[in-house]
Amino acid sequence: MVEPVYLFDLVERQRSYLSARQALVAQNVANANSPGYRAVDLAPFTKVLDQSGLQMSETNSLHVQSAAFDPQAASPKERTAWETTVSGNSVSLEQEMIKAGEIRGAFSIDTSILKAFHGMWMATLKG
Repeated sequence: MVEPVYLFDLVERQRSYLSARQALVAQNVANANSPGYRAVDLAPFTKVLDQSGLQMSETNSLHVQSAAFDPQAASPKERTAWETTVSGNSVSLEQEMIKAGEIRGAFSIDTSILKAFHGMWMATLKG
């Protein structure tokens, strides 16, 4: 099935990725005082998207086939911590709050893009 507007699908995929990343940030914050806990994060969305093999949708048999993409299947990676406590915990609350702010900003940008694109789409339908 061909998507009429591929941008909507891409934004939905990024939102799924951001939701998964936000869950990991919350998990890291919740375990900030757990001895030996190693903080985890997802690879950047652009890297995940590059590895997914996502390509143009096919509108002609000469076009390239699109590949499946599931941001939920992205595996969390242990990351380098800013600090490590005596207990071996690698969670930096400052770093986690910075990531939470980046995630919120990305959600806001997605919402703005969807709103603008929806407005353009509705304007074309009204004629």
